[in-house]
Amino acid sequence: MRRTPLPPEALDATDRAALNALQDPLPLVPRPFAALADRLGLTEAALIARLAHLREIGAITRFGPFLDAAAMGGAFCLCAMEVPGPRFDEVVTLVNAHPQVAHNYERAHRLNLWFVLACEDPKDISRLAAQITAETGLPVLCFPKEREFFIGFRVQA
Repeated sequence: MRRTPLPPEALDATDRAALNALQDPLPLVPRPFAALADRLGLTEAALIARLAHLREIGAITRFGPFLDAAAMGGAFCLCAMEVPGPRFDEVVTLVNAHPQVAHNYERAHRLNLWFVLACEDPKDISRLAAQITAETGLPVLCFPKEREFFIGFRVQA
């Protein structure tokens, strides 16, 4: 996980356009990256290489579908932990080892590690939070969703 901002020159206009395009639904075709690459004026191989590079430098941490767990009978929960600085990387590794962790991020706050749990069964949220607490020795605070907001992410291309 990248803990410092990228320098402004780390992303060129094509990288930024690709990041923006990835915020929209991928075309449901046999080769979605080829279709996306064509829209960006790239080859499929060039787009995939750029995405690999963006992951290597920490501009993106993962790429995958966003599934609505609640619509499928499951649940999401925003969680936070107060992690001592020297243990941060260790704790992040333990938290990320759980496939139910959708994503996480560091904040400059007493509660410095925030992550989202996505579980098939709503009862698994508290069980998994307790498991992470036991593994790390640090309490996991759970903030169940009351309202949903859709926030688009765009970079200036």
